[in-house]
Amino acid sequence: MTLIKSISGIRGTIGGAPEDGLSPLAIVKFVSAYAVFIRKHTKSTTNKIVVGRDARISGPMVKQVVLGTLTGMGFDVVDIDLATTPTTEFAVIQEKACGGIILTASHNPKQWNALKLLNERGEFLNAAEGAEVLRLAEAEDFSYADVDSLGKIIPDNTYKQKHIESVLNLDLVDIKAIAGANFRVAIDCVNSVGGIVLPDLLYALGVKEIFKLHCAPHGNFSHNPEPLPEHLTEISALMKQAKADVGFVVDPDVDRLAIICENGAMFGEEYTLVAVSDYVLSKTPGNTVSNLSSSRALRDVTHSYGCEYNAAAVGEVNVVTKMKETNAVIGGEGNGGVIYPASHYGRDALVGIALFLTHLAKKKMTVSELRATYPPYFISKQKVELTPDIDVDAILAKVKAQFAQYDITDIDGVKIDFPDKWVHLRKSNTEPIIRIYSEAHTMKEAEEIGGQLIQIIKDMCS
Repeated sequence: MTLIKSISGIRGTIGGAPEDGLSPLAIVKFVSAYAVFIRKHTKSTTNKIVVGRDARISGPMVKQVVLGTLTGMGFDVVDIDLATTPTTEFAVIQEKACGGIILTASHNPKQWNALKLLNERGEFLNAAEGAEVLRLAEAEDFSYADVDSLGKIIPDNTYKQKHIESVLNLDLVDIKAIAGANFRVAIDCVNSVGGIVLPDLLYALGVKEIFKLHCAPHGNFSHNPEPLPEHLTEISALMKQAKADVGFVVDPDVDRLAIICENGAMFGEEYTLVAVSDYVLSKTPGNTVSNLSSSRALRDVTHSYGCEYNAAAVGEVNVVTKMKETNAVIGGEGNGGVIYPASHYGRDALVGIALFLTHLAKKKMTVSELRATYPPYFISKQKVELTPDIDVDAILAKVKAQFAQYDITDIDGVKIDFPDKWVHLRKSNTEPIIRIYSEAHTMKEAEEIGGQLIQIIKDMCS
């Protein structure tokens, strides 16, 4: 059993001893600490906290513990129950709430669950805020409300439709163009909340025919829930069988979007953001942001519009911070996470789908033809395992010095930008491992440059 405490929240497996997983006792402790943090820092006067969950088997149990703890701390809880991560973020904003908690372990398997913590803007806590919650939890520095000050639970099942309507009302979403294209769309919602929102969204956008895979939200995931090519063979086959024009795959909490071409080939998660940004920039030129490990293709597309691209440290909260600093019109992460500020500052697959379908309808291309219009890049992901006594920071400093003649970024590990490729080295926070991401115009080149860095690191350690 595993419990992982981090600045972005707490996640763990269900079952086992109190400190070995995401037990009810652990949930109470961390939710209590979060409530103290919110009470101290919020500027909202509503006394509300929004709680939403994905369709995991453990979701109802975890939710009941969270609701009881928050009301015990004196907060009123808006319980939106089964909801996507972006829907919960949207609800926090609409309710003018003090914060929100999303009960989801994202792409992790069914035995996992997690508490993802939001501020009053419906955004994830930053590193300093997350660290304060962890400190409060460790110290058990909280006290509960007296009987006359207990909070109440406010059930609200309207936010799925409100979120869909907000997407439909975005200026760059063209429902008429989408309806006119007569798209045949396949979806794989991996038995979670995507299954209850994506069909409604697609029909509202004017899609005439939908082919559904794993849309029953029972949480017993039919395949590994991370939307990677090796897990998406069913929808790839369905695309050809159903003669669908495009396929969409989401993870259990619907903040990541993978796209499938009409021929069953992967569009590429890295290119979800690239394609959506291409469309947004064509209508509203401006700056873009992605993280350091995302494809250079976004930079290339941004520059083609005469606009500025910036890279942020890995992590949604870091991307959002950089987007605000640079007034970016679009941004996100290369894992299929689209962040569109005209909607809200959070990764949102619903927004991604609506903008992508508009783009596809206006381009009058097949999905594979559209994919071919973007710069071809390939990303390799490797790692080098070190012994616990190795000073990883010292190794990264040596690598930085050795490649000082190139463009180096060190806000999150060490990224080396070569003229035609890049390598990004990041240390694990939990293991003596350096993860090595590399990108080039062919997979062979990407793997080779990553392999060269692995050898350099090994030589340094010998």
